[in-house]
Amino acid sequence: MFFSFLPVAAGLHAQRWRLAACVLCAAALAVPPAGASGKDDHDRARQAVQAGQVLPLPTVLERLMREVPGQVLEVELEPERDRWIYEIKLLTPAGQLTKVKLDARTAEVLRVQPRESREDLQRRQDNR
Repeated sequence: MFFSFLPVAAGLHAQRWRLAACVLCAAALAVPPAGASGKDDHDRARQAVQAGQVLPLPTVLERLMREVPGQVLEVELEPERDRWIYEIKLLTPAGQLTKVKLDARTAEVLRVQPRESREDLQRRQDNR
């Protein structure tokens, strides 16, 4: 009688990969990005909202969705020159990845920058 251990080995192999992926994701989330001070950034943002220098994020997102609808993927609040800027990455209903910069005090849209797809970039390079 012949027994095959291949399905068991393959399942074990896949399970190890999933475990390794989970460990890597957890490690990536536990380490703040380079240059970010984590808690300090959060505290500075909270202080800016309390001081009236920055609108609360829900208010900004509500106003943004009227002008540039989409699914929010990432939000950053950064000081830029003499004011705070919300930088929001979103996916539009048409599937376009877009970066929007807003004045954090007024929620005025300062710039909408659609990101080109890889296909568009390749086509542009091929046409040169």
